[in-house]
Amino acid sequence: MDSTRVTEHPTSFDRPSTGADPADPRGALLRTPVPPRSSGSALPVQGRAGETPLPSGAGAFEHSQPGAEQAEPDTHRPRPPSDGVPVQPGGAPPAVGTPADGERRTTPQEPDRRTSPQEPDRRTTRRDPDRRTGQLTAPGRPTPMRRDGDRLRFVGAATRRIARGMDLDEIVMGLCRATVPTFADAILVYLREPLPVGDERPTGPLVLRLRRTDRIPAERDTESGFIPAVQPEPSELESVGSELCEVRPGSALAEVLRGVRPVFTDTAAASAALPDLLGDGCEFAVPDGRRAILAPLRGRRRVIGAALFLRGPERVAFEADDLLVAAQLATHSALGIDKAVLYGREAYIADELQRTMLPENLPRCTGVRLASRYLPAAETARVGGDWYDAIPLPGSRVALVVGDVMGHSMTSAAIMGQLRTTAQTLAGLDLPPQEVLHHLDEQAQRLGTDRMATCLYAVYDPVSHRITVANAGHPPPVLLHLGGHAEVLRVPAGAPIGVGGVDFEAVELDAPAGATLLLYTDGLVESRLRDVWTGIEQLRERLAATARLTGPDHPPPLEALCDEVLDMLGPGDRDDDIALLAARFDGIAPSDVAYWFLEPEDAAPGRARRLARRALARWGMEDLTDSVELLVSEVVTNAVRYATKPVTLRLLRTDVLRCEVGDDVPQLPRLRQARATDEGGRGLYLVNRLARRWGATRLSTGKVVWFELNRG
Repeated sequence: MDSTRVTEHPTSFDRPSTGADPADPRGALLRTPVPPRSSGSALPVQGRAGETPLPSGAGAFEHSQPGAEQAEPDTHRPRPPSDGVPVQPGGAPPAVGTPADGERRTTPQEPDRRTSPQEPDRRTTRRDPDRRTGQLTAPGRPTPMRRDGDRLRFVGAATRRIARGMDLDEIVMGLCRATVPTFADAILVYLREPLPVGDERPTGPLVLRLRRTDRIPAERDTESGFIPAVQPEPSELESVGSELCEVRPGSALAEVLRGVRPVFTDTAAASAALPDLLGDGCEFAVPDGRRAILAPLRGRRRVIGAALFLRGPERVAFEADDLLVAAQLATHSALGIDKAVLYGREAYIADELQRTMLPENLPRCTGVRLASRYLPAAETARVGGDWYDAIPLPGSRVALVVGDVMGHSMTSAAIMGQLRTTAQTLAGLDLPPQEVLHHLDEQAQRLGTDRMATCLYAVYDPVSHRITVANAGHPPPVLLHLGGHAEVLRVPAGAPIGVGGVDFEAVELDAPAGATLLLYTDGLVESRLRDVWTGIEQLRERLAATARLTGPDHPPPLEALCDEVLDMLGPGDRDDDIALLAARFDGIAPSDVAYWFLEPEDAAPGRARRLARRALARWGMEDLTDSVELLVSEVVTNAVRYATKPVTLRLLRTDVLRCEVGDDVPQLPRLRQARATDEGGRGLYLVNRLARRWGATRLSTGKVVWFELNRG
């Protein structure tokens, strides 16, 4: 006859795991299902007729703990009693939804297999001493071990919920929703106003502001597993809490917050602190007894707030162990709030850095309309190395720049800012595009050996309807013509900025009126799902399809075109940040341009006045004749006084009247206040008073002084 091996059952109330290996070193914490036995039998189930019983150890369902001695054959060691199980009338299972941990649900057709006729049923024992305290357990009341397991599970679930929050509101909301109604009927969360960031020391007084208040709603959610008791009176919990309180040094509230540990509000110190926290009279709305816990919220170095946990009169009061639960909740919440404040500050710095690195507003240039977009790589990486820019140049030209520094971090953004500033300075010198890229390459090498970037620099001239492009390892631009045809411009690829020792080449292309030039970074066309040339082809097709919707004679609106281009991005296409710059070439018609050369002689100002008067009469702008003659005479006089080569005079008729005077002298004029005895020095003063705006730009061959007047 096979011997029966009997093992000891676990004393914890963790639910047994199914399918455990008997040799698992975790021992008694793992259990395998037990086959059904006949009622009251302590022996293994015998096989049916004609079947051979399973030998001991082969497919046996019982197992011993690791290292435990096997029982002698035919010996029967009684299992220990199941202490701490809530006792129910008639030995029925507990009434709270699910059976107690460690207990197996039984039915009338399936008697309990853990008892035998030789052992009394421990579940029917009315009073059983607690193993830890030695006190008798009241019928139907959970034992301390049972409550400790619930508290541990609650604290674990609550801290996980709090840790999921990224910003301040999510963390506070996680604390409130994890607490109500499982741990308390209401919670009030006070936070310091303003919250200190990192190591900074607050200078003002300690002020607490009520950040969030959560209470049990009128109808509790029973589907979530919470079985409600009697609804507490709303008059006691709804009236608790004031919006703002100041913690005075030496006050009772300051002492409680300095103590850091949670306290019951029925203590003398907490009772004296409630009026300061809740306001005069509100402390009487706090339930009597141990039904309120005041827990300070302490970050890494200082107290940043307080949490008040409340229970209604109909609910069982807090116990001493609940102070440990409140301490855990307060500690995790305070640390999460501290980190959320630091994260918010970093996000703010990143946003400000990116905003200042990119142009806040695109300039209004003559003969061209501009639109732009910037998208960060992700919400957690709001800065990057992509940038775009539009820089007005002398002669109504405009420089269009787009670049991409390797990476999308704070370092990449800082390098991008330096390169963008360098490009603006070089553009102000009116250098050719290839020379601008050459100097950018030298600047990148001075910043470091691993500072790599790509850049595309283009200069558009609205008078000649031409565009000059130089490329440094950047994706080529796409030109959308007025009829709907989109083409990828053939420009030399070049080496990226930072390589060093590489010459850059510029090409000059036609820029017809009505065409749209699209400059972009590789984040728009390259991702893990497609290579860069596939993305460029998809971009070209998308632009052509969008242009066909508006017809052959009307180009699509710029802002809508940019949005349509970004819509081509799929869910997996956002691997990098994206910079997009679109330029619509309107140009300036030849009939709206008047251009002359003037010899540097004394008769040049008079000739300039006559030429300007004839051009204004041809354009029907005689009302501006007096102002234009006066200003042209002053600017040309200053130019011919020092020039050695012919002076250029050009009038442009667009939405404004623009006059440009160029000479070969690099020194820029300076506005100054002339004295009463001075014979000269009033020319620029008149220009500054009469013109809409004016300026002077240094060129590689000299300078250009210009001014604008409103038409009509």
